[in-house]
Amino acid sequence: MKLKYIYIIMLVLFLIGFSPNNSSAIGLNNISNPMSSLSEFNIDSHNAYANNSTVRKVESSSKQRIKNRQNSKDITDVILKKRKPSCADYVKTYTSSVEDLNSNQEFEGNLSVSVSGDKCIFTSNAIPNYDFNSSQFVTDVSEQNLTLEVTTNPQQASKNTELSLATDNAIFLNGVKLDLLSAGCYGVGDGKIGCSDMEQPWRFDPMSSLNDFQTDSHNAHTQPSGIYHYHGSPVALFDSENAIVSPVIGFAADGFPIFGSYFDDNGTVRKAKSSYQLKEGDRQEIKCENPGGIYDDNGTVRKAKSSYQLKEGDRQEIKCENPGGIYDGTYRDDYEYVAELGDLDECNGMTINGVYGYFVTDSYPWVMGCFKGTPDSSFNKQKSNN
Repeated sequence: MKLKYIYIIMLVLFLIGFSPNNSSAIGLNNISNPMSSLSEFNIDSHNAYANNSTVRKVESSSKQRIKNRQNSKDITDVILKKRKPSCADYVKTYTSSVEDLNSNQEFEGNLSVSVSGDKCIFTSNAIPNYDFNSSQFVTDVSEQNLTLEVTTNPQQASKNTELSLATDNAIFLNGVKLDLLSAGCYGVGDGKIGCSDMEQPWRFDPMSSLNDFQTDSHNAHTQPSGIYHYHGSPVALFDSENAIVSPVIGFAADGFPIFGSYFDDNGTVRKAKSSYQLKEGDRQEIKCENPGGIYDDNGTVRKAKSSYQLKEGDRQEIKCENPGGIYDGTYRDDYEYVAELGDLDECNGMTINGVYGYFVTDSYPWVMGCFKGTPDSSFNKQKSNN
């Protein structure tokens, strides 16, 4: 009988020991309820599920970015090959994964080319498709929001349009713009920036080895806004070493294509030659006569505008100090155009098989000397840069 009672007592103790309210009695205090542990951090189960929802949204956004990249073309370190002269033949989204070599910061380049009506629309964050900044830029590179348009049917105008600080020159097929001119002139400010008047002589050429504009190995650097841009040949976009007919590497603001350096000259593939040359002898004074009157456009916007708006009052004398020395390429005024000296015209272009295009050259003016057509207004700048 006593044995029976002992069995009953042991059974009761056994059942009590496994009660959820007495888990500590048998050493089960390390097993916890996930929701009760959340309450210890003042997080209720509703918020926990809300946070899980946020995580799912982030994961969904990440998956969408991956999907977008899968639908795009990766052009990281790609050498271009296509030669079709119409911007409409390049409709696609392009991406790249690159690094700022100086800061070790990683970037993703994005360029989208689309067509609307008679315009090609280039939307870019201005990040190139290769590692950049082998020098040390004054301003760090930053992503931009560029939207530039070019006509799908470019036409040569009756009169060339001069290059100006008021207008970017071109957009390349990696989403980086061409901006050949510097904002520095001899005797104006520190010589690097501040020379916004296009009539001011002795403008520095950023591509001259005698000047230090801190461009990287791709002939590019940053403006004060952080935008990466070219002052010369985008050497990474085409094979610049071997005699291979060059591809289209971008489009000028007037819609005409820009080719690399090589073309087929009746069966011989060679580099196109510029028709500009250095002047001979010592630099001569450049006369800066004041035409008088008030500032008006007189049909020539570049003469009347400074910082892209009309000046007020009467025209003032332009400072024309002579830097002296020989014509050595330090300044744009050191060069002169000689018709038919090379292959290219005064705008650094020529017509091949009925297609007019600009060519990259190893000497001045490097890519373009002027616009053969009419530049699209989307290339107009808001302020002067270097």
